[in-house]
Amino acid sequence: MSDQASTIMVNTLEPQSGTTLTVGKSGQNLQVNADSLKANVAKDAGGNALFTSDGSGNLSGLNSGLGSAQTLIQTQTVTNQATVSFTSGIDSTYVEYVFAFYNINPATDAAVFGFQGNGAGESGYNESITSSAFRANHAEADNWTSLSYQGGTMDQANQTAFQEIAITQSNDADSGLAGELHLFNPASTTYVKHFYCRTSFMWYTTNQPQYGDAFGTDMYVGGYFNTTTAIDDIQFKMSSGNFDGKIKMYGIK
Repeated sequence: MSDQASTIMVNTLEPQSGTTLTVGKSGQNLQVNADSLKANVAKDAGGNALFTSDGSGNLSGLNSGLGSAQTLIQTQTVTNQATVSFTSGIDSTYVEYVFAFYNINPATDAAVFGFQGNGAGESGYNESITSSAFRANHAEADNWTSLSYQGGTMDQANQTAFQEIAITQSNDADSGLAGELHLFNPASTTYVKHFYCRTSFMWYTTNQPQYGDAFGTDMYVGGYFNTTTAIDDIQFKMSSGNFDGKIKMYGIK
């Protein structure tokens, strides 16, 4: 047989028997020159599954060796609600939980968006929190900017109020908050539970009309739940009134 390269053109390759098709000899490298490779299960040379798809892009059986890929656990769509609570899925399965915010719009101007946790077997969303915060502002009219530490009610010192993560938010029809809250190792019964949050939203500016009708605000908050009790519930709410939007909860191993 000639050693020269040749080309085989077919629409379908199938195994002679069974369901396994082998291309190339053991120890050889297979090169695929294409813009896509379609498979619902990807395995390594030892037959270990790297991931499994349901054919619609939803993955399961993700091999831990692939690292900290986010897994969507739950989505809650909010329509004129006072609170949104995540009361399941927060456990020792993941070491980090991410809450992603999409178009969070308050019904009340100048409302403050915040969250609190609930210890396992407890109630009331009143865990002790120690935190700090700062924000940057930029007016749409480009006539005012600021960068400042946020004291007062935003930085808690072992207090049990809802942690503020977006203050004085506008409820304009085109105003919607976006951002993420990261919560680390909430199932630990040894350590406090650290978190950090970053949000972007439109500032309510009625008290400062000289700077125009809107500011872009970038807010950072970090801290911890000062408890060694596992945190298994998280609740979000505005300081007054209801709100709309969407919140997704992801887990990271």
